Amino acid sequence: MTTHPDPHVASLARHAQQIRRQVVRLVAQRGQGYVQQGLGAAEIFTAIYFNELDIDADYLQRPARSRCVLSTAHNSAVFHATLAECGLIDAARLDSYCHDGSQLEVNVSERLGPVVEATCGSLGQGLSVATGMALSARRRGFDGRYYVILGDGEMQEGQTWEAALCAASYGLDNLCLIVDLNRMQVEGNIDKVLRMDPIEDKWKAFGWQTVSLDGHDLPALLDALAQARACRGKPFAIIANTVPGKGVSFLEGQMSHNMVLNGQSAADALSELGESA
Repeated sequence: MTTHPDPHVASLARHAQQIRRQVVRLVAQRGQGYVQQGLGAAEIFTAIYFNELDIDADYLQRPARSRCVLSTAHNSAVFHATLAECGLIDAARLDSYCHDGSQLEVNVSERLGPVVEATCGSLGQGLSVATGMALSARRRGFDGRYYVILGDGEMQEGQTWEAALCAASYGLDNLCLIVDLNRMQVEGNIDKVLRMDPIEDKWKAFGWQTVSLDGHDLPALLDALAQARACRGKPFAIIANTVPGKGVSFLEGQMSHNMVLNGQSAADALSELGESA
């Protein structure tokens, strides 16, 4: 991990690296899971939860708080790791991840409590939920912002584009979408299932202010999120190009949707991420 001269960015990079380590541990303890997506999205989750949401001891008690909706609910390892890293859940609870009866499920669920804004186990629903939240907040005079993490495969769902039209029509400038563009879905490369490009142009055509960037470049992510906060009259879409398995050399770029991760592979991954198993 490269140390960044900006102390804030350097701090965020450390959080992202710790989140990656937790992703490996969580998937390894059940032997299989969404490790590739989690490693690839660490900077996205870090930028939102540590830079945008203003999390403090009273965060969950504030109705007007900024919120993040995870539309890709199966990307649960990175989500739960992030909640523990930012203090929204006790890190000791991670040991129960995916155990029978645990609230830390393989698909993120509202059973976990108010830290989960919506259960989006059916893909393609998250943007609709957040659009409703953002519209309601504006009518109630709330100043919070609404973030959505959307998987690229979810752009194959018609409901996503209905929500996109609605959000632009209402000019929801309190709404920010981050597309985790890792080019991977359960059937393989997204373009072999249904061609997506030109992605940025599509969002622009639907009336969104749009920027495309390297989803692992924290300064670029922070700059885009600042642009989103300053944007007026339009919702904002960030197309974040990410690499599955980012940070672990033997996992990077592997298009494995639900990967088997044995103990030795986990130990090797943790070693590369700066910690022995």
